[in-house]
Amino acid sequence: VQLQAFGGGLVQAGGSLRLSCAASGRTLSSYAEGWFRQAPGKEREFVTGISWSGSSTFYADSVKGRFTISRDNAKNMVYLQMNSLKPEDTAVYYCAVVRYGLGHSTKVYDYDVWGQGTLVTVSS
Repeated sequence: VQLQAFGGGLVQAGGSLRLSCAASGRTLSSYAEGWFRQAPGKEREFVTGISWSGSSTFYADSVKGRFTISRDNAKNMVYLQMNSLKPEDTAVYYCAVVRYGLGHSTKVYDYDVWGQGTLVTVSS
């Protein structure tokens, strides 16, 4: 399976962006998925996750109330709607798939398929 994340760009603080993650090669309807981000000089961190059905979602405290994750299993897509963006949200954003059999996780090592990342830059 391959993941491709896109939709990043430059936005002013307070603005919005919608990231998309397209999967190919395998249906992902049985897998939980997540978004992580990595800012320059920092470790990759969990942002948000969604169960295989989409019925459960999970957010880092830093983005709760501003970001929304969703998925469309028929299209093999996962989305990240980001509102009220802040300069500290600047990072490369990665979508990823949890190892089969695992549920939700915030740990990088529980994800075994990663997209290439898309850069989000929020100017002040």
